[in-house]
Amino acid sequence: MMEELYNHAVEELEEVVVEDEVSDIGEQAQLIVFNDDHNTFEWVIQCFQEVLHHTLEQAEQLSLIIHFKGKATVKTAPKSVLKPKKDALVDRGLSAVIEEN
Repeated sequence: MMEELYNHAVEELEEVVVEDEVSDIGEQAQLIVFNDDHNTFEWVIQCFQEVLHHTLEQAEQLSLIIHFKGKATVKTAPKSVLKPKKDALVDRGLSAVIEEN
C-alpha cells in the first residue's frame, strides 16, 4: 500500500520541470543526478538549494524522484552553464553527469 502511494507521488512529481537560464547560445543539455546509498535526503536537498538555487519544494521533489526512480534531470541549460554546477555537486559527493540532446 505504501509503495503504491510512493509510486503515485513519484509519477506526479515527474511533472516537475526545472528549466532556467535558457539561452539561444549553446544547445540545451541535462544535468542528471543518480541515487546512491551514502548521501542523506537532507544533504541532497541542501546541495540542490545551494548549487542549483532550487526552492525547498523543488529540491525535495527531485530528491524523492531520484530515490525512487534511480535518477532525475535536475536542471536543463546550455552545457557551459551546467558544467560548473555538475562539478560542484560532484565535489559535494553526489553522482552527476551532463547529457546532451
